[in-house]
Amino acid sequence: MNEPVSPQWPEAKAALSQSFPQFYELEPGGPLVLDLNDDGWLLEVKPDGTVLCQYGVAMDDVMSLMSDGTPEDLGTDEVAKQAKYFIQPAVSKFRPLLLQSGFTEQTEMNESFVAATFSRPADFGQVSKLLDLIRWCRRHIGGGGAG
Repeated sequence: MNEPVSPQWPEAKAALSQSFPQFYELEPGGPLVLDLNDDGWLLEVKPDGTVLCQYGVAMDDVMSLMSDGTPEDLGTDEVAKQAKYFIQPAVSKFRPLLLQSGFTEQTEMNESFVAATFSRPADFGQVSKLLDLIRWCRRHIGGGGAG
């Protein structure tokens, strides 16, 4: 992982982990991740000072749904198109709220997954504002869970 790391990341990470023990790391030294709800929304705080709200689907899951158990070869483009279609209802539910709150949207795609990602910069020098943003995401997308 060669992404930039804010010099304030260690302090911010400690505060986040203390306030929200549900955070976990996908890889050592990497971003902190939190499941926002049972529907698959994730919140990620990256060491560079970016907060992400993300909803995605694994390409394998989409292929399973599309092929209905048959081992036919499906093109990656077709699977990706179906994956985007599959995630739209969940994304549409929160898109206006996230965009109004200063997040920007993009689609991330690789061989493993397709995701709608909403990102917003966070100031690690103002940890209380970061904690408020996490609480806001949990309340509006997670359906509760003050921290």
